[in-house]
Amino acid sequence: MKVIWEGVMPAVTTKFTQDDKLDLDMFKKNIDAQLDAGVNGIILGGTLGEASTLLQEEKRELTRFTKDLVGDRVPVIMNIAEQTTKGAIKAAEIAEEDGASGLMMLPPMRYLADDRETVEYYKETAKSTSLPIMVYNNPVDYKIQISLDMFEELLKQDNIQAVKESTRDLSNVTRIINRFGNRLKVLSGVDTLAMESLLMGADGWVAGLVCAFPKETVAIYNLVKSGQIEEALKIYRWFLPVLELDINSKLVQNIKLAEVATGIGTENVRAPRLSLIGDERAKVQKIIDTAMATRPNVEAHLTV
Repeated sequence: MKVIWEGVMPAVTTKFTQDDKLDLDMFKKNIDAQLDAGVNGIILGGTLGEASTLLQEEKRELTRFTKDLVGDRVPVIMNIAEQTTKGAIKAAEIAEEDGASGLMMLPPMRYLADDRETVEYYKETAKSTSLPIMVYNNPVDYKIQISLDMFEELLKQDNIQAVKESTRDLSNVTRIINRFGNRLKVLSGVDTLAMESLLMGADGWVAGLVCAFPKETVAIYNLVKSGQIEEALKIYRWFLPVLELDINSKLVQNIKLAEVATGIGTENVRAPRLSLIGDERAKVQKIIDTAMATRPNVEAHLTV
C-alpha cells in the first residue's frame, strides 16, 4: 500500500497483559478507535511502543496482526531503531516481509555517529529496501541532529520521503519547506508543537496522546487544514495540558494511564518501566481527570 505522508499517524502503544504477554485484544480495541477517528496510518515500534523491550518475534507478531487488522485502509509503518547498519537493513527486510508499507527510522542507537556515518547509515538501509522511509530527527532525545545539508544528501535516495520533525525548533518546518519544497514531507513529532507546526505548513502529525484521544487529535488536524483555526484552537487549548504528558521521560506510563481513562488501554508496561505510583501518579491523574471532565464534542470535525 502506498504511503502518503500526511495526516495524523499514531505512534501506538504496545498493549501487555498482567503476565507480560502481548494483549492483542486490547491492542485491537485501540486500533479500531484510531481507525474510527480517521487516522492516516499506524506506526508500530516507536518509543511509545516500548520497542526496546520487545522480542523480535513480538515485533513480527504485532506487524502481521496490525496489517491483517487494518488491511488496505491505512498504511502500517514500522519503526527502526538499531545499533548497526547491518541490523537496520535486516529490520527493514523483516518489516517488508511482514507486510509493513513503510518505515520510520531513527539514527544509530548507542554509538554517537558523526554526520557522514549517519548519512551512510540511512542511505545504505534505504538502498536495501523498496519501502518508503520517514527519517526521525530527534536530537533532543537521541543526540544526533540531521541537518538540512545531510538531508540534501539523503534525498538522493528516492525512498527517503519524509521527516518526523522533533528538533523542538518550530522554524525548522519553514527551513525544510524553503529548501526542499514538497520533496521532503514534514510531520510534526512533538505533541506540544503540533498545531503550530501544521500552521507553518507541516503535512502531518506523528502523535502520542492520540493513543488515548484519537478523535480530538484528528479534529485539530482537520480544522487546521480546512482553515478553521479558531475552532482548532479551542480544542488545542483544552488538549495542551494532556499533550504535555508526552514530553516527559515517563511518557509511556502517562499515555497508558490516559488510555485507561478513555477505555482503550491498560496501564501495563514492560520492565524496567513500572506503572506510576504515589504523588507522581496523582499529578498525572489530576491532569487526565480535568481533561475528561471538560472533554469537547468533536464529532462534527472528524470529516473534511
